[in-house]
Amino acid sequence: MKLIIAAIKPFKLEEVRQALTGLGVSGLMVTEVKGFGAQSGHTEIYRGAEYEVNFVPKVKLEIAVPASLADRVVDCIATTARTGKIGDGKIFVLDVEQALRVRTGEMDHEAL
Repeated sequence: MKLIIAAIKPFKLEEVRQALTGLGVSGLMVTEVKGFGAQSGHTEIYRGAEYEVNFVPKVKLEIAVPASLADRVVDCIATTARTGKIGDGKIFVLDVEQALRVRTGEMDHEAL
């Protein structure tokens, strides 16, 4: 099993969710986060005063999938979330040792 963690632009969330559903992904977790990468924040003007925004809003997706589906999920997220502009995000893939569905007690692949 694999855990895919993706940080994407918030306005791409629904499009990515629909694409993942089309692949057969049955669930995901979404968290609103802030961060910075290559863009290192930006400057904004508010009521005539200029200030620096060091953290950019992102959406973090966490998706547990069978290892056989992981490459397709990563490709799907990368293709769907891409705008071609700085700040499109990052994707990380981690191994999952164990999964448990609390309600039923199902383990590993059955718990996904």
